[in-house]
Order: sequence, then structure tokens, then C-alpha cells
Amino acid sequence: MRKRSFFGLSKPTFHYELATGAVADPVAIPTPETVTLYIKQELKRTGSSLKVGTPVKTGQRLVLNEGDDICAISSVTGTVCAIAPFLADYGRAWTAVTIKAEGSDTPDTEFADASQEPSLETLNRYLATCPGEPDISPLMDERNPVHTIVIYGGNADLLIDTSLFVFKKNAEAVNAGIEILRKATGIEDIVIVIPEESVQNYSGHLDARIQAVPSQYPFAQPLMVLYHLTGRLPDEKGMASMGVHFIRAEAVAAIGQAFSSGHLPVEKTVAVIDKRGTKHLARARVGTPVGVLLKTFDVQVNDKDKIIFGGPMTGNAIYSEDLPIGADTDAILVQDKSVIPLYSDYPCINCGDCVRICPANVPVNLLVRFLEAGQYNEGADLYDLYSCIECGLCSYVCVSRIPIYQYIKLAKYEIGRITSAEEMNEQ
Repeated sequence: MRKRSFFGLSKPTFHYELATGAVADPVAIPTPETVTLYIKQELKRTGSSLKVGTPVKTGQRLVLNEGDDICAISSVTGTVCAIAPFLADYGRAWTAVTIKAEGSDTPDTEFADASQEPSLETLNRYLATCPGEPDISPLMDERNPVHTIVIYGGNADLLIDTSLFVFKKNAEAVNAGIEILRKATGIEDIVIVIPEESVQNYSGHLDARIQAVPSQYPFAQPLMVLYHLTGRLPDEKGMASMGVHFIRAEAVAAIGQAFSSGHLPVEKTVAVIDKRGTKHLARARVGTPVGVLLKTFDVQVNDKDKIIFGGPMTGNAIYSEDLPIGADTDAILVQDKSVIPLYSDYPCINCGDCVRICPANVPVNLLVRFLEAGQYNEGADLYDLYSCIECGLCSYVCVSRIPIYQYIKLAKYEIGRITSAEEMNEQ
């Protein structure tokens, strides 16, 4: 995969996994004893209508309080056995709901009734936490109307071909999902972005405009795709302000499957990459503990090894095998402690490697000084924070081992949070 050194004036050539050959079907993971689902809402001390002991059905909406829009979809039939606060990335307060599974599934019928007439309200209410985790809310924002939906058929990070595999195996479901999106939104301009080596496999078979992108990293990063399509990058208001909305092909396939069958999809395709780099595909219920998948493929995790949700460039480390896979978990990567790159607070030495490697030509060496000091707005205004496409190459080549990518993600999150709070106050 690696064609030349990261260092020096020449840029690296990494290639995405393309799932072009014959790939074995995913290993079916049996329903675990318990699943844990996240409701992305803070658990209050009193007043929640969801209680321990509540029986639930497969495909049932789980909300903390009657009338809430934010929910989780139960992936099993069973009984709620625990409800607890969960601290997610960036300090976000969520609620973890653990369900003890029964031996068989009893489908919930609420969605079947609602699926007769596709609408954005139905999509947002039932499908926002389906596999692929589509963000429906931007499509409902009348202040920033969306005129183009971009569907990406691959994965943005290296070593992963989960989404492209799902896309390849479920072309009919993708077409059904596109039809539902058109009916619900009225948007006709739908673009499917596929690595250029795979275009011939899909041209003429999908009901949308096909757009090829290079298979070299990081051309599949959403912001890179956006620039490839429009020649522009978004500001702090995000892609919606440009009238473009991204949705993953797996999410579109899940939408198509849901409306075709009348049942909400509750299984996720996940790649498990062991310490040797061997990749295994699995299909498991959303909420299945990571340890169950690792045990299936005999992946041993020792002290100081690292477990990552996602790929090696932009993935997030997790701290326990008991944590569950989510609707957006495409891969579980396990790194041996001997190969884990360590980060430090050593100061930037101005070597310039991060500037030379940056696909967006961001002056990273100057930007990171402001981000380290928490001066996020200054970094955005002076040194092109929003030109960053979040590929992680700068962190990879940093001689001082500064976690530049993490600083950039944190800065964008904090600015977005402050901007949202200011807009709420103005209203």
C-alpha cells in the first residue's frame, strides 16, 4: 500500500481498499447476551420514562421521555437491564441503555405503519440511527436548503472497505434508498461518488449520477470529495451552507431495505483488523460488545495494546472491550503495543513536513501553535483551519509527535458548539 516515503518533498501515495475481487461473506455473529445502545442525550436524575425492567422489541424506538426526538433503535428483543450516563468524545453527555436479549426476535410494528408514506419526518424519527447513521436533520433545515445529496460508496480511511463491500452487495437496496430520498426530499440531484477503479462495475446500474474520485488517500475524505465536486470548502457553518449533504452508501442501503421490508435494519457490517493486519468481515447486531467480535476471530488484546474504532489515520481509540459497536462503526483495528506511535507535548521544531504533506496547503506549523493554546477562532481566521480536510497526514509525519489531527478536530468542535450556542441565544 505504501509506495514511497512520507518524508521529503515528494508526497506519499496510499491506496484505498477497493473490494474489487471476490470477498467472502461476513461471519454472522450470534446475538450476544446483552447489547448496549447510546441515546445521544443526557440522562437526568429524575423523570425518565425509560426504566430498568422495561420490555422492548426488535426495531423499537427507545427514548428517555415520551415525545423526545432523540432515540436509539433496539437491535434485540429483551428487557432493559441498565441505564447509565455515558461520557462520549469531546465530553458529550449521552445515555447508555443495556438490554438483556431473549432467545428470539419479536419485531416492533410501529415503523411498518409509518413506512407507507416516505417523509423526512419518518426518516428522522426512525432511520437516523440505522446502520451508516444518516444525518437527516440538515435535509430539514429550511434556512440552508440542500440541492445536492452526495452518496459515498467507500470508506474515508485506509485499510477499510466495509462500505464499498456493502455497496457492492446491496446495489438494489441502494437504488431503493435513492428513490425514498427523492420522494422524501424532492431533491433530484443525487451523486454517487465511487473510487475510479470501481466505476465500471456500477455505471448504468444505479439511479443517480456517478462521479469517480481517485483511489489515492485522502481523496475519499468528505471534504476532499466536496472540493473535488465544487472547487470550494465550507466555513464554520458546515456543508449545509453550501447546499450539499453527504450520506454514506450503507445508510442509503439501510433506508432502502427498511422501506422495502417494513422492518428497521439492526445489523452492522464491521471489519476486524488484527495485529498482523489480517482483515475479517463480520455482521453483528448494533450494540454488540467489541470483545465478542475479537473473540470470534481469536484476536488477543494485551496490556498496552490499542483498540481503535475506524482506520489508522482518523480512527478513535477506545478503552474497553466491553464498549459496543455503533451504527457508524466500520472497523475495529487492534494495534500491538510495540507498533503504537506515541504522542508528546514536545514543541514544534518547524521542520515543515506537515506543510509539505498537507493536501490542502494549510500552514499547519503555524495553525497548531494557536490550537495548542486554545485560541481556536484566531487559528481559524489566520491560518485556514476550515481548509483542513481532516486526513491525519500531518500527525503521521510530525517529528515532534504532536497530536495535530486531534487538535484540529477539537478546535472545529468547540467553534461549532460556540456558534450553535450564539445562534440559540439570538433566537
